[in-house]
Amino acid sequence: MLISHTEVQTILLDVLLYIGVNIDIDSKLFTLVSLISILLLAVLSYLIVRFILFFKVARLIALTKSQWDDQLMEHGVFKRLSHLVPGIVMYSTKSAFFDPATPYFAAISISISLYLIITVFLVIQASLTAAEAIYKLSELAKKAPITGFVQVARLLVTLGVIFMIISLLLNKSPIYLLSGLTAVAAVLLLIFRDTILGFVAGIQIAANRMFNTGDWIEIPKYGVDGDITQIGLNVVKVQNWDKTISTIPTYTLISDAVKNWRGMQESGGRRIKRAINIDMRSINFANNDMLSKWRKLKLLKTYLAKKENELEQDAERCQKEAEDLVNSRKLTNIGTFRAYVSAYIGAHPDINKELTCMVRQLKPSEIGLPLEIYCFSANKDWVAYEHIQSEIFDHLLAILPMFELRPYQRVTNDKGQNVAVTQDEYR
Repeated sequence: MLISHTEVQTILLDVLLYIGVNIDIDSKLFTLVSLISILLLAVLSYLIVRFILFFKVARLIALTKSQWDDQLMEHGVFKRLSHLVPGIVMYSTKSAFFDPATPYFAAISISISLYLIITVFLVIQASLTAAEAIYKLSELAKKAPITGFVQVARLLVTLGVIFMIISLLLNKSPIYLLSGLTAVAAVLLLIFRDTILGFVAGIQIAANRMFNTGDWIEIPKYGVDGDITQIGLNVVKVQNWDKTISTIPTYTLISDAVKNWRGMQESGGRRIKRAINIDMRSINFANNDMLSKWRKLKLLKTYLAKKENELEQDAERCQKEAEDLVNSRKLTNIGTFRAYVSAYIGAHPDINKELTCMVRQLKPSEIGLPLEIYCFSANKDWVAYEHIQSEIFDHLLAILPMFELRPYQRVTNDKGQNVAVTQDEYR
């Protein structure tokens, strides 16, 4: 303390006498004057700091190219720091304006301490908000979210402030209060169950980089299908494709089956995996009429030339070994169509040729022979992907009759009974 309590009282009395006010040093009016004086000093210090921060520092921040200082200013860190200075001024000068032996000194000291605690709490909260905003601007934010950790820090700071305020009002040590928590530990664990589970889940999510803001996830159990907008301490917010918002517990991301489409978004394409069920009654060996039609298809010229050469060699081999030509190899309409689909997919400009591309037969069933197309669209945008996929199957379904094939389609009569569709009816 640079100036003693007696010196300050003398200065105040001299000022009061100078303006024509004569009061007793032990009167309540003098105490009020002292209180007003320390408040005026605090306000003066606040105005000085505010001027420096908002007129000098703010201009320097506007001139810098970095964004972290802009976030500090935007989230009010400097504004709340300016409120901290008056508290420090009052706390450091209280003994100079008030006699520690007086009964009201304790009340004034507690009030100033409460002001400082609350102000520090607000500064820390604003700093955490700014720190999260600064982190979201970095590249690392795309790999590991910290919203859950920030919320944990907020919770711990809030609990610490509550303990400090209670201990200050009761004039007890915070350690004394903490020792009493052991009796209600079970109740606290029950109250903060979701918080504890969410915090553990947040650590696993961040450490393993399982999910991040912006990831497309799908949880059929909860009807969730959309982008993660926030991973919090207790809940995760997901904006579904129908623009509704779903909130699920954070620990659900590690306790339930969740499909994350991030791998697809970061890969070279989006998978197309769909089958056409071919009516097995339409599968036949190729005849000359079929071959003449197929030779007009540019995508099949290389395939047909190669196959016809192989079939001729096989026929010669069979003639040398036996007169039975039934066992010789022949072209089929389904095999040729499969070759056409492979060539069509391979020549499609919107299909990624570096990823797996194939056309395969699946196990036949009562609904026909599934011919599955497995490839990857180079364009991963949802609308464009659906357009590319539909365009491919539009073409394949339309060209089926050229191979004298027909897709399986269940047709019923007036009595609701399944009936067969002939080739002529299909055409």
